[in-house]
Amino acid sequence: MTQKIAVVGSNMMDLVTYVTRMPDPGETLEAPSFEMGHGGKGANQAVAAARLGSEVMIVTKVGDDAFADATIRNFEANKIDTAFVGKVPGVSSGVAPIFVDASSENSILIVPGANAHLLPGDVDAAADQLKACNLILLQMEVPAPTVYRTIAWAKANGVKTVLNPAPAAADLDVARIAAVDFLVPNETELAILSGLPVGSETEAETAARSLISRGVGTVIVTMGSRGALLVEAGQTQRVDAVDVVPVDTTGAGDAFIGAFAHFFAGGTPVLAALKQAAAYAADTVTRRGTQKSYATAEQFAKRQAVG
Repeated sequence: MTQKIAVVGSNMMDLVTYVTRMPDPGETLEAPSFEMGHGGKGANQAVAAARLGSEVMIVTKVGDDAFADATIRNFEANKIDTAFVGKVPGVSSGVAPIFVDASSENSILIVPGANAHLLPGDVDAAADQLKACNLILLQMEVPAPTVYRTIAWAKANGVKTVLNPAPAAADLDVARIAAVDFLVPNETELAILSGLPVGSETEAETAARSLISRGVGTVIVTMGSRGALLVEAGQTQRVDAVDVVPVDTTGAGDAFIGAFAHFFAGGTPVLAALKQAAAYAADTVTRRGTQKSYATAEQFAKRQAVG
């Protein structure tokens, strides 16, 4: 039986500019190229899981502009259930200006728009459908009370959760996210949440354990090209990155989380699911774009076989 995954989170329209370098303050530079695509951490993670074959539903908000209809069509094209995609009158959809430099590193701004209108009541309205899910994915591009409500509801109803605390904020209430099954920060987010240095793997593990001591069950620290750390109460295990030549790293972290959700919800043990997720994320950085770089299950299997 196909696993069912829910995403309670954001969607954005990605406005991607490829640059030779970032301009200095007051400087105007000509950029080589520009692309527009679908993004937002919630939408990205939903699309990755759906393309790999999970049944996915999303609880999100769009504005009443041209981006809104395009976003809904994109969800439908990826076979994502849009029953709980709401439109907010008089508000723009979320947008994310993204700048990708010559080394394939990216800098991102986000304008939440309608995402700021995703409220705890929207989670309550979707409760019957959420109960049928194996896993719920969350991020911090929507109001924190909505995230807190979802985690508490999921715990009470026996549904596992994954929280990607991005963008991280020092005022995030760790006590209110402690019931999450998997917390998946990158190093920057981990430093903000823990208040500890993360310059080395040892420091990152210590910072992750500080969150576990505050009630978080499992912490998965993503470290980009250096892989990831799976930190649990009794052990720490390293997940090596897959060596590829990167073209565009935009959305790779979301691909990792969406793929992990797909494999874990389908019954794959945590460490093995993370290794598959690392391979999937590595595959995405070999192509430009965010969601359009995400492989289907068939494409991913073929590339794994060749690799």
